[in-house]
Amino acid sequence: MRAAWMMATAAMVLAAPAAAQTRPDQRTFFDLYKQLVETNTTLSAGSCTQAAAQIGTRLKAAGFADADIVPFSVADHPKDGGIVAVLKGSDAKLKPMLLLGHLDVVEAKREDWVRDPFTLIEEGGYYYARGTLDDKAMSAVWADTLIRLKQSGPAPKRTIKLALTCGEETTFAWNGAQYLAKERPDLIAAEFALNEGGGGRYDDKGNRVLLAMQVGEKAAQNYTLSATNPGGHSSQPVPDNAIYELADAIEAVRGYSFPVKFTDTTRLFFASNAKKQPGTVGDAITALLADPNDKAADLIVSRDKAMHSTLRTTCVATLLNAGHAENALPQRATANVNCRIFPGETVDGTLATLKRLAGPKVTVTANMPVRPTAIPPALDPKIVGPATKVAAKHFPGVPLTPIMSTGATDGIFLQAIGIPVYGAPGIFVDPDMSGIHGLNERISIKSLYEGRDYLFDLVKAYAG
Repeated sequence: MRAAWMMATAAMVLAAPAAAQTRPDQRTFFDLYKQLVETNTTLSAGSCTQAAAQIGTRLKAAGFADADIVPFSVADHPKDGGIVAVLKGSDAKLKPMLLLGHLDVVEAKREDWVRDPFTLIEEGGYYYARGTLDDKAMSAVWADTLIRLKQSGPAPKRTIKLALTCGEETTFAWNGAQYLAKERPDLIAAEFALNEGGGGRYDDKGNRVLLAMQVGEKAAQNYTLSATNPGGHSSQPVPDNAIYELADAIEAVRGYSFPVKFTDTTRLFFASNAKKQPGTVGDAITALLADPNDKAADLIVSRDKAMHSTLRTTCVATLLNAGHAENALPQRATANVNCRIFPGETVDGTLATLKRLAGPKVTVTANMPVRPTAIPPALDPKIVGPATKVAAKHFPGVPLTPIMSTGATDGIFLQAIGIPVYGAPGIFVDPDMSGIHGLNERISIKSLYEGRDYLFDLVKAYAG
């Protein structure tokens, strides 16, 4: 999950009371969810292929034909496979919808965790384990939704496709969503897709304060800055020093702010925030909406790191490597710069900016893989409308806000082939993002089961 907008607050939420497994369908879902969470799908030691096969077995047991379940992998990455499943609709005139999730998880070292990261543990109103949220909660809900719809009948009007893939969490890994978009677009062809990236947020007292639908995201791209010199003995330093030259380039990147941009979604987001924040900040947002080049307004709004990142492309140094000996002048110094590129802006355009900032003595290259240009989906009432209506039933009084994620998901690969992707709301997290990508990842049990019910009703609303 890349809902970086959730990081604006940092207090812990009180544990919500468990509301788990009181219905037979919830107990069935828990079995699926627990098996998925406890199947290790890290890049280093796990197998998405195994997790996908387990989902396939459950789909078959629910009545799906072999022809409607397509496991996929490639010979070079046998453990990075995924699965596509199809629940056929009754109205051929309606284009399919796609439910997208990823099976892989971020690495987790047992010695760093309080609990075994690959054993689902219930404690204090939470489920703890790696992937309890990101993204096995949504992946389990999507698979469970297809099973429930298949077993309950009749067929929905709209065909529903499910794609559970591997490789989302690691930039250099083989990526199942990218593979499907390039090699098997027929399998996932859809009018629109629902994905991670949306959600909800509790405050520090456990109250729901925000429900968000992701309508657009940035593209993640890494660049390498490299300085090289002949080197020599450290007892006779010279002005041309690879470390100093690289440091100057990094300092230039640090001091640069990319220009302010808006999409339809972010314009709506900031207009809404301006009304909620009367005074200096609200006035600055209003001024910036009227004139994106208003530097004074930008300085005020950008004091909030989430708003700063929502306004523009951002680039930040994340890794350094320099020198070869403590008593030698450095022959090489390199840095990785991680950029989150605003929708519509390109990898090459950002590269050109970094080259200009780095100057002639530092080489800048775009690292592989090169991600597609982010394409913002439309604020389509046919998508946002049902999400808002179903939310009013499940989460009364909580406003649903369209947002653009400052992070990135696999949705970018689908957008590149013409499938608009929306981050579905429904599952609420703590202000600290509930340990996603960090230690002791957890999900409120109450949130999981309430989110499951919301997402099931949302899929039904779209599928007719």
